[in-house]
Amino acid sequence: MQTHVSIPSDGLELAAVLHVPDGAQGGLPAIVVMHGFGGNKDGETHLIEALMYENLGYVVLRFDMRGCGESGGVPGRIICQDQVADVRNVVTWLRACPYVAQGRVLLSGQSFGAAVGLFAGAVDDRVAGVIAIGGWGDGLQKSRDQHATPQAWARFSELMAQGQRHREQTGQSLWVERWDIVPVPESLRSHLPPGSVMTFSAETMASICSFRPRDVIDQLAPRPLLLVHSASDSVTPTAQAIGVFEAAGKGAELVLLTDVDHFPFADGGTRLRSIVEGWLARYFPLQSC
Repeated sequence: MQTHVSIPSDGLELAAVLHVPDGAQGGLPAIVVMHGFGGNKDGETHLIEALMYENLGYVVLRFDMRGCGESGGVPGRIICQDQVADVRNVVTWLRACPYVAQGRVLLSGQSFGAAVGLFAGAVDDRVAGVIAIGGWGDGLQKSRDQHATPQAWARFSELMAQGQRHREQTGQSLWVERWDIVPVPESLRSHLPPGSVMTFSAETMASICSFRPRDVIDQLAPRPLLLVHSASDSVTPTAQAIGVFEAAGKGAELVLLTDVDHFPFADGGTRLRSIVEGWLARYFPLQSC
């Protein structure tokens, strides 16, 4: 069963879809599915993930972060700490949902959603654990590595500086193209959900560069953390997942996948499915001990 719901978050409304397994009577653990940068809840890879969890017997909530999809907020004004606040407000809503077992909410994010989930899970002790797929822990280093040549990094830095000057002079945001912020190979761009944001505020760039889930991830311990990443990710450098794992401490596991790229659910997620199912059975079972 899928139901469209609206969730309040800091004066805005977040569009969401609640998945409830057939025959559910209440008291089930819940998993929040979080989309990538400027994406939305209806993306193919997020739907695959949500249906996988629902078919396993979990309540699932996939939602649009503010400024994305059908949610409120200024489209394209993606500020990392605002997205963290959205996730925490979603957790509050789920904990009051009659289908959900009190205190049993896990976060599962892809790419940008994984980074937001890492931070939100670490700072919010109501979260039972985190699955982070293709995420990152140091926004500045990630951006440097994504714009690897001196010329590319100089252009990225100048765009941020232009954005600051534009804001100071006009009081308005400078708008920047998606690929100037996060380069994605053309061969992978078809995996972006229809309706993805393609233009972002320059403040988004600065927000990403100052966002460091790695600095807080040790607060998640000893709650469980599953980090999954492509061993040769062409979007988010694999070193980002390794860095988070090194900082995480007890409860963290890292899996590097070969023969997949930044969108491991794009092929149906056969390999990823078995890894996640086994991890959930051990660390986030349907029936609590």
